[in-house]
Amino acid sequence: MANSKTTLPNASANLFLTDGGLETTLVFLEGYELPFFAAFDLLKDEKGYNAIREYYRRYLNIAIDFKTGFILESPTWRANPDWIEKIGYSKSATLEINRKAVQLLVDLKEEFQDALPAIVISGCVGPRGDGYKPENKMTIEEAQEYHSEQIEVFADTHIDMVSAVTMNYVEEAIGIARAANAVNLPVVISFTVETNGKLPTGMGLKEAIEQVDESVKEPPIYFMINCAHPTHFINELQDGINEQWTKRIRGIRANASCKSHAELDEATELDRGNPHELASENKRLKETFNQLNVFGGCCGTDEEHVLEIVSQVKTPDIKRDCA
Repeated sequence: MANSKTTLPNASANLFLTDGGLETTLVFLEGYELPFFAAFDLLKDEKGYNAIREYYRRYLNIAIDFKTGFILESPTWRANPDWIEKIGYSKSATLEINRKAVQLLVDLKEEFQDALPAIVISGCVGPRGDGYKPENKMTIEEAQEYHSEQIEVFADTHIDMVSAVTMNYVEEAIGIARAANAVNLPVVISFTVETNGKLPTGMGLKEAIEQVDESVKEPPIYFMINCAHPTHFINELQDGINEQWTKRIRGIRANASCKSHAELDEATELDRGNPHELASENKRLKETFNQLNVFGGCCGTDEEHVLEIVSQVKTPDIKRDCA
């Protein structure tokens, strides 16, 4: 049920913000326990529901200050059948969980839509397996069948697009894109990379993006990179600066930390990195690849990081009132 009246980032030159590291904020900064890093589990009671709502509101207020668009990404990265069952929900709960998560965003959009130039509601799809390790890989057909359950729920809600986040191998990304095609939903694919700028399988971003584009009826409206530090992938992008595949990338949701995925997996404390330096890296990316217009954060980032990013990335004609 995509809203044809909503301007999506691929159809605009304007800047869009999104949020930061939802799960790391809730766990390390707010003290919540998230089974298997599943933020949607907090929606089961009023306290958790309000915590997630207030989390998004803080970022929406940053967007208001800088007059940017905003992408509300649903807290459903783990709300697919395997993870739901691991956490203790019945498989049939997929419908209720995803609908409830989207409704939270619909309510927020109604609250803030008059204060922002554009608000996009995105249904977030995460990997079937581990976000960092391409284990138990599916074929394209298996991935389409598996992810169709969640995406079909989104198709019956007021979302504007689907975002597949932290994709670590190409077959799953293609399957998700085909599942979105099947219900006529625009789709965004966001890959994660290792410190060498390549997917955990060893495939380069160029090959991954080109394979997705060539393997689906309706290609993703754009691609993103998330859950990696800019220093991990900027050289890979610069090597393709004059090639079409880099122009397909419009969004960055970087980690705060420079650590590898393996190091982050072992970490017991939050590495917030350096917000100012992270913002400088995002600015460098924007100056090099002008089509980039979606910025947010991933693991370890919070409002301070996103505020720094927009302060440096956006043309400095509007200043935040810090009074």
